[in-house]
Amino acid sequence: MSTRTTTAPPAPVKTVAGAAGPAGDASPAAAGPPARRGRMFLLALAGLLALAALALTHVSQGTAAVDLHTLWELATGSSSDRTAHEQTTAVVLDSRLPRLAAGLLVGCALGAAGAALQSVSRNMLASPDTLAVNAGAYLAVVTVAAFGISLPALPAGATAFLGGLIAAAVVLGLSRAGAGPVRLVLAGSALTLALSGLSGMLLLLRSQQTTGLFAWGNGSLAQIGMQSIDRLAPLALVAFAGLMLMGRRLDILALGDDGAAVVGVNPRLTRSIAVILAVLLAAVSVAVAGPVGFVGLCAPAAVRLLSTWIPGLVRHRAFIPASALAGVLVVLGADVLLRAVFGAQAGAEVPTGIVTTCFGALVLIFLAHRSRDMGTDSGSTAFARLRSRRAFVVTLVATVVGLLGAVVVATLFGDATLLLGDVGNWLAGRSGHFVSYVLDTRVPRVAAALLAGAALAVAGAVVQAVSRNPLAEPGVLGVVSGAGVGAVAVLTVVPLASFWLIGGSALAGAAAAAALVFGLAARRGLEQNRLVLIGMGVHAGAGAFVSLLIVLTDPYNETKALAWLGGSTYGRTFPELIPVLVALVVALPVLALMRRELDLIGLDNETPALLGVRLGRTRLGLLSLAVVLTAGAVAAVGVIGFVGLVAPHAARALVGRRHTRVLPVSALLGALLVVVSDTVGRTVIAPAQIPVGLLTAVIGAPYFIWLLWRSRREG
Repeated sequence: MSTRTTTAPPAPVKTVAGAAGPAGDASPAAAGPPARRGRMFLLALAGLLALAALALTHVSQGTAAVDLHTLWELATGSSSDRTAHEQTTAVVLDSRLPRLAAGLLVGCALGAAGAALQSVSRNMLASPDTLAVNAGAYLAVVTVAAFGISLPALPAGATAFLGGLIAAAVVLGLSRAGAGPVRLVLAGSALTLALSGLSGMLLLLRSQQTTGLFAWGNGSLAQIGMQSIDRLAPLALVAFAGLMLMGRRLDILALGDDGAAVVGVNPRLTRSIAVILAVLLAAVSVAVAGPVGFVGLCAPAAVRLLSTWIPGLVRHRAFIPASALAGVLVVLGADVLLRAVFGAQAGAEVPTGIVTTCFGALVLIFLAHRSRDMGTDSGSTAFARLRSRRAFVVTLVATVVGLLGAVVVATLFGDATLLLGDVGNWLAGRSGHFVSYVLDTRVPRVAAALLAGAALAVAGAVVQAVSRNPLAEPGVLGVVSGAGVGAVAVLTVVPLASFWLIGGSALAGAAAAAALVFGLAARRGLEQNRLVLIGMGVHAGAGAFVSLLIVLTDPYNETKALAWLGGSTYGRTFPELIPVLVALVVALPVLALMRRELDLIGLDNETPALLGVRLGRTRLGLLSLAVVLTAGAVAAVGVIGFVGLVAPHAARALVGRRHTRVLPVSALLGALLVVVSDTVGRTVIAPAQIPVGLLTAVIGAPYFIWLLWRSRREG
């Protein structure tokens, strides 16, 4: 798939690959006859009226009763009860108006930032979330707080801006390397997972210094006073004005780089300035309210849908302010809905960003499902490599030796260091109490990491073969997060739930997520890029739902769920490993028997059918095995990402495409990755521990980005 640099298509809402921003229509028709200008006026009027209605409703909501009559008395000073008037004034001025102002600022900033990013990248899926801008800004703020540094509003905004700008530079750098627009979103999502993993480490390791940042990390409009808004709003106003002044240049840029250069517009300079201004807007939003999710995706998408009715919206001087207004409506609407559904008290505790992320996930799924021109992923060339039998044997021996060495190191090292003789005495039943206690708790952890890593890697190999996409994996496709929803729901509703109940819930959640993702993608042929994007939407929605469950529970369950979501082998016992062991024992022989079908189904749709392979039934059976393996691994060690991507892809690079070789090498590499990550996590800062899932995300995401960079010239 290649990025087009000529003209944007006339109906940008129907395609993702070629239409990311408003078309650069320079014809007089874009301005429209009086009827179209009338439509523009009616749309602006309707938007402003909706904004006024939402603002009034927003201010009246809360734990203290403030109805419209009270607000009128407050505005006119006609209240007869002086005490009640003072109390109402304090509530409105110190809490309600700052929250409203935060919603206005955040919605406007994210809507305009999303519009600019989509235009310069020619990708309607671009936003501060999908391009890792919010994640980079959030990590910068969390890092400063983790080291006990308290920054005023402007330095905090500058810190967020620097983190967001670095993240955007990495992602857009990959895009400029020649990969298609879907690749840009994949790179942003991978970098987001890595940066979120680092943020999660800091939140867990420096919990006292980062108190309250988890909820804030989902985007919270709660404010005490107007101090930060007063200081940061001018920056947002300057950035917004800059984008408006660049409106004509952005219109011309939509014609393509060559066309823009002909009329004297420098494409690279224009993109750079627009990205800097968009990142500044996103940084202001993060500094005020945390990373409010997917507003930058939803708002421009809604405006683009309206552009089919009002063509004048395609011009950036209308598109950017319309997206800003739509962003405000999304944020305030989500906050109003939140407090209307959960009540005033819960609405104050639950971050608004959870609602916007759920809504944004639905928009992402809708756009990916509706699109008709997704293209094909050039990464499929990874399946065409052939390796000699000698390379397979050497790789197999090396991975076995490496895994054995990793298991030995994991058994001997940790918060207490042992010797091989201690392990021998433990196996013979002659060890002392201390050695017995250490190994009785450590060996099941090592076994859990080994089995879970192997299961996730094999599941990833199956998913990649069925989807014919080496960039797919159970985590990217939403299966892991679906299992996480099932397990965390049980943890929050039944805090003393048995391991078997948690494991069964994880299996049900994984199955539901897989059915949703593949059901939506299969309606249009299970095309690779659509499959991944729908999976990302399900992953984001499931993550937001998990955050909602965590925030609504007590602090004990919050810590337990956070540790589980980070992936942890702590406290595992041998009986708790039975599900993942059974999954491997059942799945591996079946996959060995179906190795021919795996090889064929990874090629195309026609060849397996000609050779008698029933595609529908075979895909369903293989994906069912992948879901069982994933659910078993999640039940054993929690949520671990990227193992199902890194291990199978590395295996194919080492031994070729034949699954009789790929499956065992993938299992060994996956086990090796998780065992090493778990050992590092519980050793480097012992007795404290880093969840294994956070380490695999930090390790796997750079590999994923390197994979995208390596294939930049393909397709």
